[in-house]
Amino acid sequence: MKNMITRFQGLYQYRSLIRQLVMKDIKLKYRRSFLGYVWSVLNPLLVMIVMYLVFSQMFRVEIVNYPAYLVIGQTLFTFMTEATNQAIFSITGNSTLLKKVYVPKYIFTLSKVTSSLVNLLFSMGAMVIVFILTGVSFSVYMLFIPIVLAQLYVFSLGLGLFLAQAAVFFRDIQYIYSVLTTAWMYLTPLFYPMEQLPESMQSSIRAFNPMYHYVTQFRTLVLEQCIPDTASLAYGSCLALLFLILGTWSFFKSQDRFILYI
Repeated sequence: MKNMITRFQGLYQYRSLIRQLVMKDIKLKYRRSFLGYVWSVLNPLLVMIVMYLVFSQMFRVEIVNYPAYLVIGQTLFTFMTEATNQAIFSITGNSTLLKKVYVPKYIFTLSKVTSSLVNLLFSMGAMVIVFILTGVSFSVYMLFIPIVLAQLYVFSLGLGLFLAQAAVFFRDIQYIYSVLTTAWMYLTPLFYPMEQLPESMQSSIRAFNPMYHYVTQFRTLVLEQCIPDTASLAYGSCLALLFLILGTWSFFKSQDRFILYI
């Protein structure tokens, strides 16, 4: 408990550094880009249009308000993959700085995931545009969206911390994780209805795929305009905390050896 309090105090002490690192990541992402931050809105819109044309016209996917259904899944999954992929390089990519001055190492991973969260908030502008164009009514249930985003952020941070420390000792993790996220994307109902899958696969996805729960919760709030299933909320929250505990434990357990490998 004492160690936990000390770490929270350290987090507060370095809040300015975290803010600077987040701002740096955001500025670097759009440096020398003609449209700049507009790409945060334009990119998910363009991807959504391509996927809509492919899956609704070529594969004949029949879903009510498919553009809104698609943009929600695509935006949330893109955040998770961006946050965790950035986290993989958060320690190895800052090796020079870590060798010169003392900075809590988790700060770099935290800033990467947080900068991805800021990008997600920008990307939600594309969601709003799609909602308006497709006639989604804005309801009081949308006020619960931050709860879903908080679960997703905590889950991504926990997974990011685990991947960051693993990548220090095993550099091939970035290639393995790239393959895993591709499979993960297809095993998450982002552009197809869950009901198309066999019952056994549906059960497996509900049991082992946290992204299914976060995406479904968001869609329930926006498209069905009701509170998500209590079991899904409990499962998503518990899994997010579990990954945060696992990621934090593995990170702090191995961080003293980072200097030998970076």
